[in-house]
Amino acid sequence: MDLAEWIVTIIMMIEFLLGNCANFFIMVVNAIDCMKRRKISSAERIITALAISRIGLLWAMLMNWHSRVFSTDTYNFQVTAFSGITWAITNHFTTWLGTILSMFYLFKIANFSNRLFLHLKRKLDNVLLVIFLVSSLLVFAYLGVVNIKKIAWLSIHEGNVTVKSKLKNIAIIGDMLLFSLINITPFVISLTCVLLLIYSLGKHLKNMKFYGKGCQDQSTMVHIRALQTVVSFLLLYATYSSCVIISGWSLQNVPIFLFCVTLGAFYPAGHSCILIWGNQKLKQLLLLFLRQMRC
Repeated sequence: MDLAEWIVTIIMMIEFLLGNCANFFIMVVNAIDCMKRRKISSAERIITALAISRIGLLWAMLMNWHSRVFSTDTYNFQVTAFSGITWAITNHFTTWLGTILSMFYLFKIANFSNRLFLHLKRKLDNVLLVIFLVSSLLVFAYLGVVNIKKIAWLSIHEGNVTVKSKLKNIAIIGDMLLFSLINITPFVISLTCVLLLIYSLGKHLKNMKFYGKGCQDQSTMVHIRALQTVVSFLLLYATYSSCVIISGWSLQNVPIFLFCVTLGAFYPAGHSCILIWGNQKLKQLLLLFLRQMRC
């Protein structure tokens, strides 16, 4: 490896270790808390599931990175195929669970008198569960498209031009539709949540000013903390998606591919750290753990 690849390797390993530690910390803390209290809140369930999916995503990205840097033989092909499927599944759940967390913050914190909003707020757990189950169907559809691609690829070598052409068209159309549903749809939903939270905060501050009260009340601080979490998710996810698109077009250009994978890995690692710092319980336990480590 040259100097640039060594630098990328070091950064990738730091992100991998940081991300796994952060997500594992979230998972363990919420699991222990659940066993103690015999119950777990909706927010903790979503964050725990998100942490588990992000651990899987980090491992899939590491396998992808490893196959590009070190291996070029049959083992490399097997690792690439396995990491591709693992990435597709974990990427999907990471994206949609992050979006569901954004929706959870919106409905729990924002104040609107709209009847539909209030109805969805009352049925929030069921609404989020339905969204999760419906979005999960896209994973099976995506894996179906992957299989169609494999069949089309085999037909090329078998000389079956008609089958190749039809399957290729189906795979291309399926890819475009699924990419939009899996990536663009949750991005739009998260962006909508951000805009509605900003509107709700502005409305709340206007009411506080009208009644002559200060702006640093509990509701304002909750709005700000939720916005920090949701906006950071949106920005990191946008960066990650851009890296995925660029790396997909740069498979033959190893330096660009590795740079995109390394930059994209900051999304599952960095946002989990932001979640810990924005959650009072997780933050206090982390600081307590770090103090004990110093002693």
